[in-house]
Amino acid sequence: MNDKYYLQPADIMLPDFNEVDGSKWAIIACDQYTSEPEYWEKAKEMVGDSPSTLSLILPEVYLSEAGERVPKINATMGEYLKSVLKTYKNSMIYTERVQRDGRVKHGLVAMIDLENYDFSVGSKSLIRATEGTVLDRIPPRVKVREDAVIELPHVMLLIDDDEKTVIEPITTKKQSLEKIYDFPLMQGGGSVTGYLVKDSDFSAINDALSNLISDENAVRLYGNAPSKLLFAVGDGNHSLATARTCYLNVKSKLGDKALTHPSRYALVEITNLHDEALEFEPIYRVMFGVDTQGVINSLNEYASSLNGAEKPQTVKIITKGGERELTFAHPEKQLTVGTLQDFIDDYLAKNPGEVDYIHGEDAVISLSSKENAIGFIFSGMEKSQLFKTVIYDGALPRKTFSIGHAYDKRYYIECRKIKE
Repeated sequence: MNDKYYLQPADIMLPDFNEVDGSKWAIIACDQYTSEPEYWEKAKEMVGDSPSTLSLILPEVYLSEAGERVPKINATMGEYLKSVLKTYKNSMIYTERVQRDGRVKHGLVAMIDLENYDFSVGSKSLIRATEGTVLDRIPPRVKVREDAVIELPHVMLLIDDDEKTVIEPITTKKQSLEKIYDFPLMQGGGSVTGYLVKDSDFSAINDALSNLISDENAVRLYGNAPSKLLFAVGDGNHSLATARTCYLNVKSKLGDKALTHPSRYALVEITNLHDEALEFEPIYRVMFGVDTQGVINSLNEYASSLNGAEKPQTVKIITKGGERELTFAHPEKQLTVGTLQDFIDDYLAKNPGEVDYIHGEDAVISLSSKENAIGFIFSGMEKSQLFKTVIYDGALPRKTFSIGHAYDKRYYIECRKIKE
């Protein structure tokens, strides 16, 4: 491995798509459709007996069945290594994903070094979680990964490359690259194409990444920032945290020998935050089982107590009795959702009730019309705010934003061996 590289080429494994149906091979990220088992039953029906990543993953809708399913998954991995997968040594893959709306999202599949990643609170690592990591979600995922011989990525890392220097130069030369897959994705997932990146481009890619965290660029984008951030986790936060945990477990057993172990690295797809197909959607809040007037009174007191230097933030409050607006005149957090979440967490720690995280204003309005419910609608975070907020405030409140719709999430395609 080239330790000077921020993004490493990998021995990427794929089936021969002249023999394997790509539309049956590729399966959407395991953390999607967790309340819709019918989606996964339909996928199983569509795949039939064909080789598929469905046989290599544990959809989270079936997480409670891990004890039964995981040994079968691990056995299938061994079989696919022998008879289905072939290796593209020392490779990166440039991807173009046509979404359901017809827009094209561009990515680069390669490895990151887990030594550069830390999901703990207050982390200053070059690779960082954008949202708080729920620690009790990691152990069940470790059980899935710890005995697996291969990994399949659905992790998407974002780079803040407003001058489009990393991925976009590959886009301009894609006609000169070898196309290694091109097929529609099942159940309305659009389509995807993958190209093998030439090894002569690896240095240029990493030079461009290095420039993103240069002192000059950091000051230009973030001012006198307290730390540098190269990769922000856009999707797959808990999957990457699981990979890091498994690597640390190997490291505790092997010591320095773990530094050359394949588990030190994780296969990911990087995407430019400024890709036009990438959209952030706000996730709103609705509190249930609460004294709505008591919440409003407490929220007003909280707003008056703030003495920060951020720009004023406004939230729309919705109850059965109607709508009103409240402005945080002197917020301490950069995002409205952060200011509001601090209040909600503190209020629910002292009072009965619960909170849910809701997509879409219509859904918030409908749910907030019920007795003892109160909803909050606010402006979503602009993409350009992400890196600066994480650098200055740390990981965002949980459920701050969603990147696109479920059907536009990453599908499993590439594999990498993680056991020697």
